[in-house]
Amino acid sequence: MNYRIEKDTMGEVQVPADKFWGAQTERSRNNFKDWTGRFYASRNYRSICLFKKAAAFTNTDLGVLPASKRDMIAKVCDEILDGKLNEQFPSVIWQTGSGTQSNMNVNEVVSNKAHVNNGGTLGDKSEVHPNDDVNKSQSSNDTYPTAMHIAAYKKVVETTLPAVEKLKNTLNEKAVAF
Repeated sequence: MNYRIEKDTMGEVQVPADKFWGAQTERSRNNFKDWTGRFYASRNYRSICLFKKAAAFTNTDLGVLPASKRDMIAKVCDEILDGKLNEQFPSVIWQTGSGTQSNMNVNEVVSNKAHVNNGGTLGDKSEVHPNDDVNKSQSSNDTYPTAMHIAAYKKVVETTLPAVEKLKNTLNEKAVAF
């Protein structure tokens, strides 16, 4: 397997060359490599992306994030929401309540993919920083619980309520028929 070297405050780490995640995601992946139950493209990741995209627009409206970075972040979030980057989220489902590893996984993927979308090379420093731009004005302690609430809401609205409506209509039809 080919690797690239990513650096963070803890030093260097080898990351698979074809993945958009960075050092913190790779450290998490290595720390939990024997665990089963990975998130891969779960509803939670899509919900985190909705949150990240909304935060980018809000931060631009507040004058603390340039529109060019907002647009790069939003484009990658849309790619994730469309299911185009599902294999980029290898975190295990067992994590702290703050969801730091999932939050950082999204930040790193958005940052690196935005860089590549903008003509950069994977492994080079991105114009969109994972913490300073993608995670701007956020905390994992807030982001992850918010994403879980968004995921639960979407599941209720998109799956549960339509199923209950279908059940109600079917029961009404059967009541009339019998």
